[in-house]
Amino acid sequence: MKSPVVKRSIVVAGHKTSVSLEEAFWNGMKEISNLRDMTLSELVGEIDTNRQQGNLSSAIRLFVLDYFRTRAAPPQRGVENTTNLSA
Repeated sequence: MKSPVVKRSIVVAGHKTSVSLEEAFWNGMKEISNLRDMTLSELVGEIDTNRQQGNLSSAIRLFVLDYFRTRAAPPQRGVENTTNLSA
């Protein structure tokens, strides 16, 4: 399944920035922000604040992957959660 990259403008910490993500990641972000009762901008701002390294698009992809991965399977011993954000 191919998902083209979609570039969108979003306000993060009061500054407008562009983020390029595949549509599946945008959909995941919308779902997560709705579940957490946050705006998309608030969620992206939280990810931006807590990212350790790399660019924002990569940090978002890793966050979405980790969010759904940890909810899809029971916790495993020896597997570290890659994000420090509460769900």
